[in-house]
Amino acid sequence: MKSRVALIALAALAAVVPLPPVAVDRLYTARVYAVLQPLLTSLSNLAPFSLFDAALGATVAAWIALAARDLVRTPGGPRGAVRVTTRTITWCAVLYLLFLAIWGLNYRRPRMRNSLAFDASAVTAPGARAAAARAVQRLNALHDSAHAAAPVPATGAVDPALAGGFARALLDVGVVRSVVPARPKPTILDGYFRRAGVDGMTDPFFLETFIASGVLPFERAFVVAHEWSHLAGIADEGEANFTGWLACAHGSDADAYSGWLFLYSELARVVSPRDRAALSSTLAAGPRADLRAIRERYVREVNPRVSHAGWRIYDSYLKANRVDEGTASYNEVVRLVLGVRVNGAPVLSLPMP
Repeated sequence: MKSRVALIALAALAAVVPLPPVAVDRLYTARVYAVLQPLLTSLSNLAPFSLFDAALGATVAAWIALAARDLVRTPGGPRGAVRVTTRTITWCAVLYLLFLAIWGLNYRRPRMRNSLAFDASAVTAPGARAAAARAVQRLNALHDSAHAAAPVPATGAVDPALAGGFARALLDVGVVRSVVPARPKPTILDGYFRRAGVDGMTDPFFLETFIASGVLPFERAFVVAHEWSHLAGIADEGEANFTGWLACAHGSDADAYSGWLFLYSELARVVSPRDRAALSSTLAAGPRADLRAIRERYVREVNPRVSHAGWRIYDSYLKANRVDEGTASYNEVVRLVLGVRVNGAPVLSLPMP
């Protein structure tokens, strides 16, 4: 009993005690996580199936079996219910501590705006408009070669070109340690993903990458790169979007096209309606059709109620892990694209396909 109380108290303490971001980065991310990630992802890459799915199934089955035993032994009495409740809380405490130790402490690292060269004065409406025009130009130029490229690697295979672009992107954002890309895998959560509008997920226990089956071929590279960014210890969603876009931009034409499709959509949301209409009118027929296909996929697959509930839960999850903006942190990518400087130059001026 004492050990259970100690575990629960430790988990509660870990959830509320503030930790210096710089110390987390230097002592946890750069040392502990730098060893864990290559090891766990390399091991999980050996399995053709999701280790997370297997562990989830085993945990749920064990919980049900133990709960049934307790309730059968004490029918109609409160003792069985107390045992079930105590065990549930204890298991949650253990899982939370494992989550923090294996990946979750990355949420407490310094923000990129604080750790990278960042020019806040460049985050302006004209800057966003110019970046969106650049996105249109790249989409129009890359469409044909991207669609003529070899098919995207099958589920479970790592795209070498994207992995190379990812390695370059990590250097751009100051990650110098070795990061092993994960094999993109399906998951038993796929049905929920598609109805909730979730394109991918990083398993925080076995450090695997999951991609929803409905993701279109020209979306896939960016979704994979985004999840790989989480594997690199970049927990913030907007920062993972930024790193994922950079990885695609440094990859093949097909990878770059995927990244620019994503970035155009993000930039189109922040420019004025008038500028949005003008930019849309300059898109070629190919990129326009691909953006329409993405919208149609969401209309076809996403259940608004499931999506709203799922994103509310995820918003609470992010805020509980010190991401004050919650799901609004996804928008950080625009600020980073406009403001980050690499070797003194705007990130949009880097050599890209």
